Amino acid sequence: MKILVTGGAGFVGSNITDALLKKRHVVVVLDNLSYGKKENVNKQAKFYKTDIFDKKAVGDIFKKEKPQIVIHKAAQIDVRKSVADPFFDAEVNILGSINVLNACVKNKVKKIIFASSGGTIYGESGVSAPDEETKTNPLSPYGIAKNSVENYIKFYSTVYGLEYTILRYGNVYGPRQDPRGEAGVIAIFAAKMLRNEDVNVFGDGKQMRDYVYVIDAVDANIRALSKGKNQIVNIGASKAVSVNKLVKIMSEAAGYKKKAIQRPKRAGELFKSFLNINKAKKVLGWKPEVSIEKGIKKTIEYFKASGM
Repeated sequence: MKILVTGGAGFVGSNITDALLKKRHVVVVLDNLSYGKKENVNKQAKFYKTDIFDKKAVGDIFKKEKPQIVIHKAAQIDVRKSVADPFFDAEVNILGSINVLNACVKNKVKKIIFASSGGTIYGESGVSAPDEETKTNPLSPYGIAKNSVENYIKFYSTVYGLEYTILRYGNVYGPRQDPRGEAGVIAIFAAKMLRNEDVNVFGDGKQMRDYVYVIDAVDANIRALSKGKNQIVNIGASKAVSVNKLVKIMSEAAGYKKKAIQRPKRAGELFKSFLNINKAKKVLGWKPEVSIEKGIKKTIEYFKASGM
């Protein structure tokens, strides 16, 4: 199949592109390189540098390439930036996504796979991990935008027959995540530890997140090519790992001897976020295969090799 990946020069998108090419799909990458890197793009993929909210450029690319499936990863990904500039966040994440959806319909794309955010859409998690039926409660413009795009996708499906699978990710981490360009505490900590710099922990370090290794996230996308029709699916490890535990695991993997420095808690930060992934197991036949310990080890090895 011919598959177009928006944000395909980014951390997750480039890993998805590699996996698609290994399965002999034809891949077109669309990215403005604001977060992604041209060197991440597999040379076997066709690359276009453009913004997703550029109507003419996106329309021309879709018309020329005629993709059968679109994996929509392109986004403004910084939650704090969305708080500081909600207008820009909405322009990229909402209006840009509508532009992609319009191009899908006009060019008879069969299906769109959308990268949503389980980490921001549900809000604060309680004792039990939220499943896909849990009421959404986004607490940032970024989460609000992701939730809005989900609803636009449902609209386009109902009115125009566009198939979809919406993947609500936990905190994806792993090789190619850029601590200077893409949000991600593991990438940030890895870079600082390998340079023997101070690691900052905001608050008491008991905040908990659901970390999923990038190759596991990629596998979910591959499965979604043929499964999960018109479904919303959580993609995570279904385990809440504290920042303190994360620092311990990473320090051991990186040989880092310093103690983390405690900083004041950041306003608006969630305390606990993790995901129920039972539906992913049932609908996609998917479950995470890489433990946090193994994933961290692989990530540290990648950063070492890249001279981080």
